[in-house]
Amino acid sequence: MLLSKQVICKSASARANLYTPIACFASAAAPSTPANRAFRQIIQTQLDDIQQAGTYKKERVIVSPQATAINVEGSQGKILNFCANNYLGLASNEEVVKFSKNALDEYGAGLSSVRFICGTQDIHKQLERKLSEFHQREDTILYASCFDANAGIFEAALTPEDAVFSDELNHASIIDGIRLCKAKKARYLHRDMKDLEEKLASTDARVKMIVTDGVFSMDGNVAPLPEIFGLADKYNALTFVDDCHATGFFGPTGRGTEEFYGMLGRCDIINSTLGKALGGAAGGYTTGPRELIDLLRQKSRPYLFSNSLPPPVVASAAKVIDMLMSSNQLTARVQSNTKRFRIAMTKAGFKIAGMDHPISPVMLGDAKLASVFADEMLKRGIYVIGFSYPVVPKGKARIRVQLSAAHTEEEIDRAVAAFVEVGKQLRVVA
Repeated sequence: MLLSKQVICKSASARANLYTPIACFASAAAPSTPANRAFRQIIQTQLDDIQQAGTYKKERVIVSPQATAINVEGSQGKILNFCANNYLGLASNEEVVKFSKNALDEYGAGLSSVRFICGTQDIHKQLERKLSEFHQREDTILYASCFDANAGIFEAALTPEDAVFSDELNHASIIDGIRLCKAKKARYLHRDMKDLEEKLASTDARVKMIVTDGVFSMDGNVAPLPEIFGLADKYNALTFVDDCHATGFFGPTGRGTEEFYGMLGRCDIINSTLGKALGGAAGGYTTGPRELIDLLRQKSRPYLFSNSLPPPVVASAAKVIDMLMSSNQLTARVQSNTKRFRIAMTKAGFKIAGMDHPISPVMLGDAKLASVFADEMLKRGIYVIGFSYPVVPKGKARIRVQLSAAHTEEEIDRAVAAFVEVGKQLRVVA
């Protein structure tokens, strides 16, 4: 009965305020035990501290499909979106959505099961084969997210006899995944090959695995894979790359960081996502040696204990892979858009971190400045987000701009003009 009231409440609001349905449950009182009250006060104190530090993260509510032009609750008209991982602009692409709808009709909304019980459909196997072909690897295993893929691999594959060497700025999911395994753990300084070599030389582990993001999501810089591969050869180590911010759009044909360096096929293991360039819905995967993938199907806990990816999600990713295999047009477009934005912003006096990648962080330093800057940009119809501690180190707050193949040159120039206007207003640029 409560569910029906929620639906009615939401309908009556006509989506004017997506938080309205919560009011429908106001009569349901929360527990009020001494322990509950004390706990709530502890949490509220932490929230107050976050607010005072200027790092409180507000969720802006989008009331339209994900695209380069979106509707944001509380704003009038379309807003240009420059902070999504929608690198190829395919999250609401008509062909992709149609393919996904067809899968919904043919295969249903979901499997209500994990893969090894009764949760594997032919489309799951088809997508795994497509991803293997795209990456030129032997086999692939799907997960609910790349966070799950990173959580599932190290514990399953490594033992106390082994050692793992992780870049200090690797994604949180890698850090959490490594914590779960019993291998010896070493963290090397960011992109510092001298430090990595010293740590590789100091162990005689059975298996040595070097672990790095391909592209580091907060900075837009790229792992030095040629040097990493060289050290791997020298010290008989495996290489693992999380390519979430590269798959589909980085490198000449979108095959990621190793292709960017002209070394396609060199990495031993790649983890990546379906939730960014490859349709933007959800899902992740590990691709690599057949024996490893088979082992993960037997031992990887996120795979064994999580529901299968829903058929519409599988279908949308499969459609994007087909598009990438037939044309490099979108990949080339996002790369040219990236170049246009970075050149214009640098010329305007902004400091843009990272390498030639669609992640283009506008460095501001101060957390409150980044938050105010983002708010001022929204007033000018540009949707960007300020990033501050603990997402990035203290003193390195930024606006992380992300370019898409779907952005037009006019939209990019409009964003740059807004940055310049706000930058002058807040005395960031002259």
